Amino acid sequence: MVRLILLSMFLVLPQAQAVDLPEPLADPIPTKIPFGDIVVGVADFVQLPRSKDTHDRPVRFKVEGFDLELGTSDAHARIQYMNPIRDGSGRLVINDLRGILYMVDGDGKNLTTYIDLRTATDDFAAEIFPNEAGLLGFAFHPQFGETGTSGYGKFYTGYSATVGSGKAAYLEGPALTHKSVIREWSSEDPSARVFKGESREIFRAGQFSPHHNIGTLAFNHGAAPGSADFGMLYVSMGDGGSAYDPMDYGQSLAEPLGALMRIDPLGRSPGRGYGIPADNPFVDRAGAAPEIWATGIRHAQHFSFDGKGRLFINDIGQNHIEEVNLGQAGANYGWRTVEGTFNTGYGKGVGVSTGVFPRDPTLDSFVDPIAEYDHDEGMAIGGGFVYEGSLIPALKGKYVLADIVVGRLFYFETDQLVPGKPAKLKELQVHIGGKVQPLLEVVGYENSYARHLLRADLRLGTDDNGELYLLTKGDGRVRKLVAAP
Repeated sequence: MVRLILLSMFLVLPQAQAVDLPEPLADPIPTKIPFGDIVVGVADFVQLPRSKDTHDRPVRFKVEGFDLELGTSDAHARIQYMNPIRDGSGRLVINDLRGILYMVDGDGKNLTTYIDLRTATDDFAAEIFPNEAGLLGFAFHPQFGETGTSGYGKFYTGYSATVGSGKAAYLEGPALTHKSVIREWSSEDPSARVFKGESREIFRAGQFSPHHNIGTLAFNHGAAPGSADFGMLYVSMGDGGSAYDPMDYGQSLAEPLGALMRIDPLGRSPGRGYGIPADNPFVDRAGAAPEIWATGIRHAQHFSFDGKGRLFINDIGQNHIEEVNLGQAGANYGWRTVEGTFNTGYGKGVGVSTGVFPRDPTLDSFVDPIAEYDHDEGMAIGGGFVYEGSLIPALKGKYVLADIVVGRLFYFETDQLVPGKPAKLKELQVHIGGKVQPLLEVVGYENSYARHLLRADLRLGTDDNGELYLLTKGDGRVRKLVAAP
């Protein structure tokens, strides 16, 4: 198993073909992101219990002449998301990638383990940590607390399952390292703080690499009951991992990797444990996976809806550009051919690109991002939400996003968004530890990606009121954004 995992990290396409490319851009976005006028404070909210990877020390191997190391994460708790149930209780749910789903009250009290997938399932793949694997997403049905409805007590988890478990609907053969699974859970008592009930698997796809897996699961909380989008489950699927999408899944419609899926989890289409919405954009296209809602995505680990029903997709770049896309049914966001508003020089049949290049958008039909930044500013885009709270009036209506690695927070206006005309980003100033300072200096820790460098491992969460929270893995803490002191 470990040998397959390590080999999958080095998959590349055949030798590059000769192509006529200009010189790569040394600095794709030379304009620097300035500090904005908005300063926020933080308030302690909750700290999760310490958890551990299955293997608590690096394991070293020699594979195909390479000296390689399968590491471990020193994070206190590998927090990825915190979202509200939206059942009127104010309760919030937090996931730890190591397999645990926690529940906490809206005031940060009464933290309980709601469900632990390490014991609640028999196929949870903990052995591929600390990669982008584990309990990777969750979503509570909008009717979760409504007695007598079809969604009563229903919630969903996306997680990594062992290679030998179950048969995948897609990519069973290439499942070298694990499989991505969506499971539906039916709670006997939705008001309970510890899950008790039944579950069933509804979706499974093979993964050839431990990276770029299933990610966010979410319902559109801006969709009104009875509307076409109410109760539809959106799911982000990465391109499967390795560098530069070697299987070209981002530009394939035959399988739902490198795509955003949209399914009806309570429906039943032939041969599936869920329904295919009739208004999905590729339902009638021969050879296309009908679950796909949008494609051309590399690793949209985080996406979110706002109260107006707008969908914001944060796609982590390869080596150069981090981007935010506005959700559109049937959109192709261009990966691996483009990264942000730039060409990668990595079209089908072409070897690994050495950079990004100027692009003429009139030559393709890709949907461009509404915001982007390059790796002079950050390394990997994390969570993002339109701020709809009341504690920080100056942020109202602005989209706030986090860079996972360096821990910077950026924001932009959302009233006039145009794909291909990236919004102007500003940096949010954070008053923490008694002064305005970089988050990295407070929450940074050495990690398995680069032991000699600090990593913030920052994500964002939200609550019923639209307030925002900082989630940091190194210390396992959740902090609430509040007005600056």
